[in-house]
Amino acid sequence: MKKEIIKSLGILALVAGFQANAQEQKPEQNMDNILLAEWTGPYAGVPAFDKMKVELVKPAMLTAMDKHLAEIDKITENSEPATFENTIVPFEDSGDLLNKVFTYYGIFSSNVSSPEFREIQRELSPEISEYSSKISQNTQLFERIKTVYENSVENPLPAPEQRVIELIYEEFAMEGANLNEEDKKRYAEINSELSELYTKFSNNVLAEEENYIVYLTEGQLSGLPESYVKSAASTAEANGEAGKYAVTNTRSSMDPFLTYSDERELREKVWKNYYSRGDNDDEFDNNEVIKKILKLRDERVELLGYDNFAQWRLQNRMAKNPENAMELMEAVWPAALARVEEEVKDMQAVADREGANITIKPWDYRYYAEKVRKEKYDLDSEEVKQYLELGNLTDALFYTAGELFNFEFKPVEEGSVPVFHEDVKVWEVTDEDSGELIGLWYLDPFARQGKRSGAWATTYRSYSELEGAKPVLSSNNSNFIKPAPGEPVLVSWDDATTFFHEFGHALHFLAADIKYPTLNSGVRDYTEFQSQLLERWLSTDEVINRYLKHHETGEVIPNELVAKIKKASTFNQGFATTEFLASALMDMKYHTTDPDKIEPREFEKETLDELGMPEEIVMRHRSPHFGHVFSGEGYATGYYGYLWADVLTSDAAEAFAESPGGFYDENMAEKLVKYLFAPRNAMDPAEAYRKFRGRDAEIDALMRDRGFPVPEGE
Repeated sequence: MKKEIIKSLGILALVAGFQANAQEQKPEQNMDNILLAEWTGPYAGVPAFDKMKVELVKPAMLTAMDKHLAEIDKITENSEPATFENTIVPFEDSGDLLNKVFTYYGIFSSNVSSPEFREIQRELSPEISEYSSKISQNTQLFERIKTVYENSVENPLPAPEQRVIELIYEEFAMEGANLNEEDKKRYAEINSELSELYTKFSNNVLAEEENYIVYLTEGQLSGLPESYVKSAASTAEANGEAGKYAVTNTRSSMDPFLTYSDERELREKVWKNYYSRGDNDDEFDNNEVIKKILKLRDERVELLGYDNFAQWRLQNRMAKNPENAMELMEAVWPAALARVEEEVKDMQAVADREGANITIKPWDYRYYAEKVRKEKYDLDSEEVKQYLELGNLTDALFYTAGELFNFEFKPVEEGSVPVFHEDVKVWEVTDEDSGELIGLWYLDPFARQGKRSGAWATTYRSYSELEGAKPVLSSNNSNFIKPAPGEPVLVSWDDATTFFHEFGHALHFLAADIKYPTLNSGVRDYTEFQSQLLERWLSTDEVINRYLKHHETGEVIPNELVAKIKKASTFNQGFATTEFLASALMDMKYHTTDPDKIEPREFEKETLDELGMPEEIVMRHRSPHFGHVFSGEGYATGYYGYLWADVLTSDAAEAFAESPGGFYDENMAEKLVKYLFAPRNAMDPAEAYRKFRGRDAEIDALMRDRGFPVPEGE
């Protein structure tokens, strides 16, 4: 968590997924609480991850929230007329202690969760919501902010200060600061209710992932790669099932199983376990939770005068309104459906030739897609994995960062920087030429009990001049399957791409050159752009020739295999685009429809039927486990943002490809850092992109990338 997140009045969007009627704490419980201590040690201080304890979280959080509120009181008690210096600067500089506590809170929530911590989340949820409302609905504070804002309209401030006051004022206004007292009260009540629901939703999903593990016997391993079998055996043994093989209910385990297993009945079982998370009519069912969330969101924005949640949420995004977001998705959707039809036809032909006597079902898609891939492109995903070893890929990340950002990564001495799990490794990041310290990069690579699924990036400390320009503490978190002892970590091309993607977020944090914490915030349909763009360096010749080496022989991946990968780059784009767009479209439909008319299970089916969703594919994230949208508000009506950002990505990638030095062109790299990474939110995203590209982005490159027809007249 970063200070700009904590002070953001959309706090529920980012912390409610972790959050949680605190009981009375005795004052002495706050004594000697490491979570409240200043960060000590090297690099201007680092989190004491090795000393954090679950029982310290609640007293630390309560103390830190009280301290932040006291800091806000000092601002409002100032009898001087409101100015940028006496109102906005101290507001930006407040909340440092709470920022530190939220850093630990985020680790407990995402990386090392436990039943004990989840109980604390539930207890703290309304407390955090009440704290947030005390800031967002502080009339005296808002009046001072409003004064500074209105004065800046008449007499504009320098660019950084003007951007900050505009963002802060807009955030307060969007969070109901202009409401009357009665409506403010209801607004705060809604936020509190939502906070508890977000926590419940995410914990239900985590419970479903932990409760549904398929254990295989030796006779059920047909088709599975040796590396997967070894990892599955290791996981089963760790779960007390030695001699068996565990298929856990996470994407990293499900996806390869569905791709390679010859056991169709088991594929169906694993598929149903995964896609029914939160939808099993049990204590962890999320359908009623979704209904309540949608109704509360709708009621809240109605207080502000908006027709629906999407209209409110998108006003400060690049898309500006739901209509523009829908227009983009609907431009791509027909081409994706047409490609799915071709893909299914190819897969059915393979199944028929093999005498399978089946009709392709969702649990068959990955399996037969892999067969088609081998047949059409002679491309064996398992063969590709032999050249994608995690250590080499990590070095490839560092090489890319060196070439584009002039960053150098060196491992820190083990034990010199505390970590929260033995799997976590830490690197020091410096400028290659000057040796100037930029920050640290933490990597938590492996899946484990209590760690949320997927891959993500975050910061433990962000950069801003106001706060002393301290070293950035950035992190990447993955869920690679931990191999058996002595075995290499081999990953798929898709997972390698995701590794580069998330590192793009880390570089965005590390490259920040901004004055005020609020400028570190992001615009949701823009923040994925930088990370999606970095994916493109994985397939550059420089990375391939240096780092894609066979884990046993050290031989560089053959040119023929690389050619096959590139030739197959548009393969299965029907599936990839359709499963993503189905989730993005559902997200928008949920938030532009009267919630009184929504029964989630039926609404999902009816909406997808109307869209013409192929029966062989399911949404990437079905509603009952769509954490992006229902465990908080960060991506609610924002899931489309990946596609919006991909338009920018494809367009920017073509700019690199067409430049004299290609993807390592010095002039392009300089503009990349200057306009797309360093400013964070100090510059309007549309303006930043135009400065980089010389024009607005166009959809043509996206359609070319996916092998879809380019729209006529474009």
